[in-house]
This record gives sequence, C-alpha cells and structure tokens, in this order.
Amino acid sequence: MASSSAAVHGKSKQRSEGFQVGESAARLGTQAFAAAIIVITALVLYSLCTGSWPAFLRFGFGFFSSTAWDPVADKYGALPFIYGTLVTSFLALLIAVPLSVGAAIYLAELAPAGLSSGLTFLVELLAAVPSVIYGLLAIFVLVPAMRDYVEPALQDTVGHVPVIGGLFSGQIFGVGFLTASVVLAIMTFPYIISISREALLDVPVDQREAALALGATRWESTYQIVLPNARLGIVGAVFLGLARALGETMAVTMVIGNDPSVKTSLFASGYTIPAVIANEFPEASGIQASSLIFLALVLFLITIVINGGARLFLHATRQRGA
Repeated sequence: MASSSAAVHGKSKQRSEGFQVGESAARLGTQAFAAAIIVITALVLYSLCTGSWPAFLRFGFGFFSSTAWDPVADKYGALPFIYGTLVTSFLALLIAVPLSVGAAIYLAELAPAGLSSGLTFLVELLAAVPSVIYGLLAIFVLVPAMRDYVEPALQDTVGHVPVIGGLFSGQIFGVGFLTASVVLAIMTFPYIISISREALLDVPVDQREAALALGATRWESTYQIVLPNARLGIVGAVFLGLARALGETMAVTMVIGNDPSVKTSLFASGYTIPAVIANEFPEASGIQASSLIFLALVLFLITIVINGGARLFLHATRQRGA
C-alpha cells in the first residue's frame, strides 16, 4: 500500500512539474510574440528615421510648412500632402460615420434576422474588395456623376453661402478632394458597420427587455439604452475607419488629381502622402527618395498620434462611465 501510494504521489508530482514547465513555456512564447511587435515597430521607425535623415538635414522643420515639390530643383515640402491626407480622411469620416452607424443600428436592432444576416454578409464582402477595384469603379461611375450632377448642384446651392461657399467654388472636373473623400467613405463603410454592429449586439438583451418592460418603444430602447452602452465600440470603429482612410493609396491616387498644391475648394485636385509615395518612389533617388521617406515618417507619426489620442479618449470615456 505504501509503495502504491508513493507511486501515485510521484506521478502526481511529475504531472504538476510538467504543467509548470508547459505554463512557463507558454508564457515565454507569448511574451516573445508581444516583444516582436515592439521590435518590428522600432525597426520600422528606425528605418524611416535613417532614410529621411538627409532630407531633414537639408530642409529641417521647414519641410512641414513648405509647399514646394520640384524634383528638377530638388526642393521638397510636405504641406500639400499632409493637407490632402487629412482633408480627404476627415471628410470621408464626416460622410461615412452617420451612414455607417445608422446601417449598423438597423442591422443589429431593427432588421429581421434573415435580412440582417444577408446584409451583414454583403457588408463583410465589401471589405474584401481590392482598393484598385474601387478606384476603377470611381473613374467610370463616380467621377462622371460628381462632374455632371453632384458638384454642379453643390455649387449652385451652397457655393454662394458666406464662409462655406469657398469650399464649393472653382472649376469642376470630377476629380479632386471631394471625389476622393467619397471613395474613402465607401471603402470605410464595411469596417465601421461591422464593428459597430458587433458592439451593439454585445449589449445584454436584458437591458433591452427592461427598457421595453418600462414602456419604452423599440427606438427609445435603442437610442437611450443600447447606443450609450455600445459607444466605446462605435468610437473604436470610427477610429479604425480613420486609420483605413489615412493609409489608402490606390483608389485615392486614381481620383484625387495628383496636384501638389493647397487649395480650399473641395472640387480642386490634390495629393495625399500614400499617393505621392506610390507614384514617385519607384523612380526616385537621392534627396527626392529621402523626402518621400520623410513623408512616410510623417504619415507614421500622424497615425501614432491619432491612435494614441483614440486610446486616451476611450480610456477617459470608460473612466467617466465607471
């Protein structure tokens, strides 16, 4: 009996030691994977900094405020590209957020189950469409529609309104900031809709039922109970859509006009950081290549700042809610 008990105790001890070894190995493995993210980010930042250093030595901080982009004279500035990137991205969000959140509310709260599933599948399918397809569709469908109908209508109705009228002035070509923003809005729809819908569905059903039991209508339950509880997820979806818009290259390149200038009119042609890098980097060399890498570093920093601000905003919102 004693020998049998000792054998059982020995096996139990070996099993416990095996579990401890496995747990330690799993912890070390996951820590290595997490550290790899930091290492990759640091390597990307280091590569961008070293590549952009010649341009920084030549232009300094004036690179950010200069509007020059002259490969012949080797004079470069980032302002037109920063301006174009920010204008198109935020205007795209201005268009996409109300439509996307409204669609997510319908899919999560109001649509029949079968219809909701079918539409959700189509939304997720749109997220998988390559950006060049959106660009081609924009050239053949959106650009003519903007040139012949949308932009003339905007110019006739609000083009003479004080303060905002300048945004809808100038010649109409169909390509420019507004068209690029519409394309970006269409491309961000699937991401914002999908994540917002999941955030709405994560709200416990008990809260909906409690609101309905107290006499609230279906819409009152959605507006007063579901939306406030899902706001963090919806805000996260919006910032994910913004990150998607900031980094988009091909579709924007095909419809923005690729003019390195700063203009207030949304009908005017412009340029974005990803577009100019895609267009010019394959043939660039010397200080031009360094300037393009400098632009990539600027876009990288803009993304970090926006995502960091989003994290701080979500944390502050969560703390107030707590």
